[in-house]
Amino acid sequence: MVEDEALIADAVAARLRSEGYDVEVARDGPSGVDLARSAQPDLVILDLMLPGLDGLEVCRQIQKDRHVPVMMLTARDDETDLVVGLAVGADDYLTKPFSMREVVARVQAILRRVDAGSAPHTGQVIRVDDIEVDVDARRVRRGDEPVHLTPTEFDLLVCLAERPGRVLTRDRLLVEVWGYRDGSGARTVDSHVRALRRKLGDGVVRTVHGVGYGLGDPADEADELRAAGRGSTNGS
Repeated sequence: MVEDEALIADAVAARLRSEGYDVEVARDGPSGVDLARSAQPDLVILDLMLPGLDGLEVCRQIQKDRHVPVMMLTARDDETDLVVGLAVGADDYLTKPFSMREVVARVQAILRRVDAGSAPHTGQVIRVDDIEVDVDARRVRRGDEPVHLTPTEFDLLVCLAERPGRVLTRDRLLVEVWGYRDGSGARTVDSHVRALRRKLGDGVVRTVHGVGYGLGDPADEADELRAAGRGSTNGS
């Protein structure tokens, strides 16, 4: 954990240790980079505002050596900072103040995704329009061009691509991609969708207002209405 506010760092570290995790803490940006390189952690919880180096630069530097999942903490509800954080390799973020319960839930969800990424290969390749997703190799191409996605962006794309034309609600995406079952983190979905659009094109992920998101041409309007809970129960 890289956090300069001692009360927050100590509280989060204590709670995660009580859940069985080994936690090491750095108090500024340069120390955070050094600690990530020496400790080789499974996950970094990283404050955005740090002395020495800010969280964005720390994230860039630690991702140079190897990809490590990063959850950013920010006291500012600033969309630009959050989008930049996702662009430099962060997997998730929390805006202060937050509950210890939410921290634990998000840590568990990120580590579950890491474990899922090491599952046996299936050879699955998904194609939607001009997008090709090699699920096992975790590679994406649009046309002839490779596209670099963060692990969470990749998992979100796969979740949508496996159901081309269908619309998935934010709550369903939170469960399937992030593992959250309490409805928290809807803005996390929106931020990652924006990141996908920046990298794959604005028209790739469809927004169905009041429903959620879809990839590819719509299956049919009735499906979208049912997803929103607006459809008739008698099929008429």
